[in-house]
This record gives sequence, structure tokens and C-alpha cells, in this order.
Amino acid sequence: MAGPWDRGPRPARQPELRLYGLNAVDAVFRHRPQAIRKVYLLQSRIHALKPLLAWCVQQRVGYRVVEAADLDRLAASSHHEGVVADVLKAEPLSLDAWLDSLATGAPALAIWLDGVGNPHNFGAILRSAAHFGAAVLLPAGSELAVSGAAARVAEGGAEAVPLVRLPATDAALARLRLAGFSLAATVVQGGQDLFAFDPPPRLVYIMGAEGEGMEPALATACDRRLSIPGSGAVESLNVAAATAVLLAHWTSRRLR
Repeated sequence: MAGPWDRGPRPARQPELRLYGLNAVDAVFRHRPQAIRKVYLLQSRIHALKPLLAWCVQQRVGYRVVEAADLDRLAASSHHEGVVADVLKAEPLSLDAWLDSLATGAPALAIWLDGVGNPHNFGAILRSAAHFGAAVLLPAGSELAVSGAAARVAEGGAEAVPLVRLPATDAALARLRLAGFSLAATVVQGGQDLFAFDPPPRLVYIMGAEGEGMEPALATACDRRLSIPGSGAVESLNVAAATAVLLAHWTSRRLR
């Protein structure tokens, strides 16, 4: 028989993420400071991080001044810029939650990542998406998530971009079309010239994995295929560079 001290199972602890880099840590502090659990920094960073440290003292969040070798070990990288922070992970939005957040009829742009896995490419995509105001859509079952390395490359963009977890592909396509989105598959060759394309107000660019490209069935299900023309000196842009070009093209047409 359970005693009065038996309160049942404890709630699952929310998973944490170890971030590093000044802009990555500062972005969490600006967007969701309550997620910060502990901060490690170099003596030389105290002045630059004074607002964060004052908040830590006020909220009784621990911070520790350490040596550079300690930060190298904590971040598993030497590219930490003198600060590391343990923070609660932010869960992706559902597709319905993201669509509901959009103003009725307002232009909107998103990138659907089909099989993209490299964290540095992911971070660069997040940075571009933040710059151009786009959302990033992750397929159902995808293991892609913000990591310390991705957040460092994103330079704060990981906190500014709506990250959306999609339902099954057919359901996602149907729901996006119902919300007025057109879907464009991006292919290395054989697609419509991107720069001759007049993008609609609501658009999802679908980006394939590095090397393999996207699933053929998904490309077939899109409304159009687009290619970025070039000199031919190299086969193509990598997925992060291509994403920046696509986002810039949509934005330039919308600003006309």
C-alpha cells in the first residue's frame, strides 16, 4: 500500500542542450532566459556578459569562471568564444500551431529540409532563415535538431526561427496547400530557372539531402521544380548556400 510520501512517478526531466558562442548564448538570454540552467565563461568575458550574469544572480542560476581548457572540454570545441551555457531544449512547433500563428493572408516563406543532416549546414540554414524571416520545417521522423554546433554556426538564428515538426508527408502537403502555400522542389538540373520564376506570396522550398537529393516521390508531389543557374564551373551549390539564394530571391520579389 502506498504511503503518504508516495506521489507517483516524477515528471520527465526536460532535456538540456549545451550551447557555446557569444551570439548563440546571448540569443537564448534575449528570447527565453528562463531556459538557462548554468553558464561557464572566461574571466575576459565578464564585462561583455554583465547583463546575463546579473540576471543569473537575480534568478539564482549558477555561473562559473573557468579556464579556456575547461571551455574547450565542455564545448568539445575550441570555437566557444569564451562562453558555454547549459539550456533547456526548445521543442519544435506542430505544423498547425505554426500555421495558426500566421496573419490571415500574409506572405510567408518556409524551408522544408528533406534528409539534411550536417549540423554546420543546418546552422547556416538557420542563420539565413532568421535573416530572411523564414520558418524551417522538419519531416516526421527526422532526427535533425538544434545542436551546440548548429547553434554556434547560426549565430543566434536558432532562437529566432520557427522550427516546425511536420506530420506524415501526405498530410503535411495537404495542410500546407490548404493554407495557401505553393511547394517548390529544388533540383540541381532540369528545373525552371529560379531567376525567371515569380514566386507566390506563400511558398515552401523543399531542399534535399547533401549528395542524395530529395526523395523522388516528394519532388513529384511538388507544384514545380526549380534550379539555380550557374557558370558550370562546379556542379552545384551546397544546401546551405542554395538556401540563402532561394530565400533572397523570394524576398527580393516580395519587396518590389
